[in-house]
Amino acid sequence: MISIIMGSDSDLPIMKKAFDVIREFEIPFEVKILSAHRTPVEHAEYVKSAEKTGTKVFIAAAGGAAHLPGVTAAHTQLPVIGVPINSKLNGLDSLLSIVQMPSGIPVATVAIDGAKNAALLAIEILALTDDNIAEKLKLFREKQSEASMKKNDDLEF
Repeated sequence: MISIIMGSDSDLPIMKKAFDVIREFEIPFEVKILSAHRTPVEHAEYVKSAEKTGTKVFIAAAGGAAHLPGVTAAHTQLPVIGVPINSKLNGLDSLLSIVQMPSGIPVATVAIDGAKNAALLAIEILALTDDNIAEKLKLFREKQSEASMKKNDDLEF
């Protein structure tokens, strides 16, 4: 299972791209709004209990100071993927906050508003130990390549 955590419901429009990808792969996931700052106790309890309830990887989305992915990683040994959300400084504040984690507490980080890639990275992690997911990922990549090559047929210049 993939657990998706957002610091605010304002992150939902971006994170829906991740939901769509995960649904396409038919992987169970859950979504929580848990702030590292406004609900720190509830966030810590959720993260610490998630492994027992089947979570294999976290996706944590945050804007501004973007502490949520790092705080999530501090409470678990499971992989955490951070999605910097475009905010006050065109998302650069969020990106730098997530990517500059201290040594020993890694957070994989995708592009600003990169929810789709976060979902695909989580799926790649799950595919390491699940042959069914690995096969679906292989087919997804093949379809993606075919669609890209098909665009050559429609070129007009």
